[in-house]
Parts: sequence; structure tokens; C-alpha cells
Amino acid sequence: MQETTTLRRAPVSAKDLDHALAKEAANGVMTSLGTLYERHSRRVYALCLRMTGNPAEAEDLTHEVFLQVLRTIGAFRGESQFTTWLYRLTVNQVLMHFRRASTRREALRVDCENDLVSNLAMFAGPTTPIIDRIGLKTAVASLPAGCRSVFLLFDVEGYKHEQIADIFGCSVGNSKSQLHKARKKLRHLLRTTS
Repeated sequence: MQETTTLRRAPVSAKDLDHALAKEAANGVMTSLGTLYERHSRRVYALCLRMTGNPAEAEDLTHEVFLQVLRTIGAFRGESQFTTWLYRLTVNQVLMHFRRASTRREALRVDCENDLVSNLAMFAGPTTPIIDRIGLKTAVASLPAGCRSVFLLFDVEGYKHEQIADIFGCSVGNSKSQLHKARKKLRHLLRTTS
């Protein structure tokens, strides 16, 4: 009688599977990267959503994270769990997104402000004496940046507080507060110069 032996394989742990898939992906096996995406995309999305609070941004960031994984998978050495490495990569990607968004908002604010200050003469009106227009322009230029931006958008361009809040990423209440401060300071500045 012949003895039958059955080889039992130890189950592969999730950590070992992720490590093996990461090594294969680093060597160009794209199906391994696809498997890593299937295994971890929901967790990455959930983290992005928690950090941004915006489902559309979270979805975009999830794709950006896995593009970054594609570029940097060779840097994963297996010294930590793949999930730890992926978590750190995701957090860094979201933080970079916030920095880029902040820089874009600041650039938009400066561009917008420059355009609006140049249009201030029209706000004063053609019948306003040139000295008063220069005084108004000087007074507006001396306002703090936040107050000046909100004042120009609301009073000169006719934007609503909701639109201003969207542009600058602040609350409607903050927009109203900045406008109030700007008007109060302008009244004071224009009284002292006349």
C-alpha cells in the first residue's frame, strides 16, 4: 500500500502577502500593483476622506496616492508593514494637497486684489476729485490683507459673502466680520486724512 502524503502549506499572512506583492510591483509586475490597489484602496480613500471631509477630493487623492505608490514602490524595503508605509505616503500626499491648495488660494487672492485695487478708481466714480480717489486708494491699500480682499470683492465687485467664503476657504461669518472691520477702518482712515 502506498502512503499518500499531503503537504500542508502555512497560510500566508496579510503582511507577508503585501510584502510579496510590493516586491513584485517594484519589479514591474503590474498585476501585483492592481492587487495592492484592490486590497488597500478603500482604506486609503477613508483616510483621505477623514482628512479632507470632501468625497470628490478624497477620490482624487486616492488615485494620486496609488500613482505615487507606482512611482515609489521600489523605496519600500519591508522594514515596516506595507500598510504603515502606505498610511505615511497617504498622509504626506494629503498634506501636499493642502499646501498646494493654500498656495493657489493665496495667489488667487493677490491677483484678485491687484485687479480690484486698479478698478477702485471706477468705484470712487469719475466725479470724485482725484485727491479723494488717491486717498481712498491709499486707505484701501493700508487695510490688512484679509479685510482688503473681502472689502474689494463685496463692495467693489459685488460678490456675495457665500461666494467670498468659497474663494478664500473661510466661513460666511468670517467674511462678514472682515467686511465690517474693513469698513470701520476705512471710515477712520478717510476721516483722519480729510
